[in-house]
Amino acid sequence: MNSNTFFSGAWSFALVTSGISMASSACANSSTGQNENPNIVIVLADDLGWGDVGFHGSDIKTPNLDLLAESAIQLNRFYVAPISSPTRAGLLTGRYPNRMGVRHVVIPPWRDYGIEPEEIFLPQELEKADYKHRAIIGKWHLGHSRKKYYPLNKGFSHFYGHLNGAIDYFSLEREGELDWHNDWESSKDKGYSTDLIANHAVNCIKEYSKEDNPFFIYVAFNAPHTPLQAKDEDLKLYGFDPSKPRFGKGDKTGRGNNQQQTFAAMVTCMDRGIGEIIKALKETEEFDNTIFLFFSDNGADVGSSGELRGRKFLEFEGGVRAPALLSWPAQLKGGRTINQVTGFVDVMPTLLDILNIQSKAEFDGLSMLPVLSGKTETIDRNFYLGMGAVVSNEWKFIEKGHNENMKMESDMLFKIDEDPFERNNLISLHKEKAAELKEYIKPYDAIEPSRPLPDYGVGRDGFKPPKEWKVTEE
Repeated sequence: MNSNTFFSGAWSFALVTSGISMASSACANSSTGQNENPNIVIVLADDLGWGDVGFHGSDIKTPNLDLLAESAIQLNRFYVAPISSPTRAGLLTGRYPNRMGVRHVVIPPWRDYGIEPEEIFLPQELEKADYKHRAIIGKWHLGHSRKKYYPLNKGFSHFYGHLNGAIDYFSLEREGELDWHNDWESSKDKGYSTDLIANHAVNCIKEYSKEDNPFFIYVAFNAPHTPLQAKDEDLKLYGFDPSKPRFGKGDKTGRGNNQQQTFAAMVTCMDRGIGEIIKALKETEEFDNTIFLFFSDNGADVGSSGELRGRKFLEFEGGVRAPALLSWPAQLKGGRTINQVTGFVDVMPTLLDILNIQSKAEFDGLSMLPVLSGKTETIDRNFYLGMGAVVSNEWKFIEKGHNENMKMESDMLFKIDEDPFERNNLISLHKEKAAELKEYIKPYDAIEPSRPLPDYGVGRDGFKPPKEWKVTEE
């Protein structure tokens, strides 16, 4: 597999040429100024697999991400958790999510649970460096039942989007109740959620760029996570025939003729939205001095892992190795690929290192600035993947029995730098290395959070959601 393979079909896509509809905004207006510290824009896809982007050889149309990949840094070995909430928790704290009780399961609608207040979140630290505007736009998924779990109590100055995962893309509902919010209030905006998220991010960029302060925007798309729902105009890019049946049973809103057609249309719509965000940064002359990071929260579910082994829920590469791009033209040389092991828990310590922000937080992640800047070729480190798994620049070890979804007959050891597809288990040939890595993961696997998250289905029977998912409890 060639990580620099680009989609080269005859199809031509008009890059970010459509107008931007104005979603309601809480963004501020002020005088024009120039930022000294960089802006930070983190774009997170939901369930986008390694093989679902053009720059990894997919037939799915992702022209904006492909174009960015040509000029940005491709983070070829960027690791995440194999499911959603853990990745989001680690991204925003720089800490392994099992410390917060969210290792093997997400936070479902019926759970009175969230990341506790003592955890230090990235936007809380950015406020120290004069980041006046710290917005989260899109999916939260880190606690919704009490105000203390709410993003506006985690350092964000603005929230626009949804608290739960797996909302309906058109009705914006989960469990039959509207889950769309503008700060503390319900939002009555109408539209397709991917478009609403992208449009609101564009609006915030245009408003925030008028001020002297740098800004932080975390754009967390719910696409292309299920339910599979796409707009007809995007489905038609993949051969949708409205005269033929739409797939599935029950409500077929947004469904195409088959699942893969619908999934591809959802990815292309998200890619268009990302293009609009990049366009806004360029039009406001903020792009060069913006740290722009894109990656997916876990591996493929409906989509493709490419040649990587495994999928979502698994610690094989297809579940935890995400497509990832980093751009900061003012300071970092682009147009290159980095094979350094890095990932979601490194984002916060890297950003704080760039900004010289001193934090009281105890990070599991490391600053990758020495590698990104070219001062150091590689950093020798182990990256704990959870559930008995660890990866380094050269090796990957997975202990049998931790993840019941992984059908393993024995412990596994891969020379991952030479065997990224995990085809050859070398456990019998390198017993000392396997023992060393097994010993390394013991203290991490042994972590007992103060409040572990119950299994997904516990509490589902008889649950009734609050009206419009309004937060009432402190």
